Amino acid sequence: MTNYIDEKFYNLVEEIEQLNFYEIYTHMVKSFKSIPLLTQKSLEKYFNNYPYWGQFNIEDENLEVFYKKAVIFKENLNDYVWLYNELKDYRSKYLLFSILNNFYNFDFFSLKNSKEFMFKQYFDLNIVPKCKDEVFVDIGSYVGDTVLDFVESYGEDSYKKIYCYEITKDILEQSKINLQNLNNIKFVNKAVANMSGEIGIEKNDSSLSANKTSISATEKVKCIKLDDDIKEPVSIIKMDIEGGEKDALLGAANHIVNDLPKLFISVYHNNSDLFEIPKMIKNMVPSYNFYLRYYGGCVYPTEIVLICLNKNN
Repeated sequence: MTNYIDEKFYNLVEEIEQLNFYEIYTHMVKSFKSIPLLTQKSLEKYFNNYPYWGQFNIEDENLEVFYKKAVIFKENLNDYVWLYNELKDYRSKYLLFSILNNFYNFDFFSLKNSKEFMFKQYFDLNIVPKCKDEVFVDIGSYVGDTVLDFVESYGEDSYKKIYCYEITKDILEQSKINLQNLNNIKFVNKAVANMSGEIGIEKNDSSLSANKTSISATEKVKCIKLDDDIKEPVSIIKMDIEGGEKDALLGAANHIVNDLPKLFISVYHNNSDLFEIPKMIKNMVPSYNFYLRYYGGCVYPTEIVLICLNKNN
């Protein structure tokens, strides 16, 4: 270990490594119960509004979110270590420590210190300082906010074409209004996955931004593989699709392998995305370098972005 960030990370790993599953789970529950009751209730509401990580009911002592996190710690701790060693800067490494420290100790301090304030979400100028003539594919484009941030960060000459994929038609219509002053934007009301056909849209009552695809939902949208839908080379892919990122990446494998685009991928919608998505991408293209950036709050880690750049570019 060469510095305090390495020391913090490996000390935490060593502590967890010594425990059995029940001890890990018990520690997480104890840590949760030590935080203010108002914060506990706020988290309960959040977990139920956005049920990505498991069930959660304090009164019934159904703390499945912690149970699933404890399983990951016990079975996949080495995957976190692998990711730590793959990350290319210490801001990323400190963020990974902060995420695990929050899961395990409910520590808010390190997570707060990890949050980005200087640059727009996804577009850290220390990692990607400039863009020119990009073909940018925004998967989960919502109301066009990421496209606006991209153009503000890099200028209107930063792209040749932008594809905006959004499953909710009303939201896509709003993005057309928000982006009406920009040229060469293609708006696509389709789901991106690893299949072709139709798939359901599961609406989220708390936020339209959390709408996601579901096999069982009755409202349908056309579903495509990115490799089939876009024939030209692409240079940037951004994904934020509420847990559908792994399927979408598989459906874009040819573009990733052949075009080596810059990737900006949300990695927090499932308990295992944080290490499974980097491993998927590394298996496709071993020459990708990885960075993590954080744009969420200090109570529970969301808005975690994996940035992947081909080291040969």
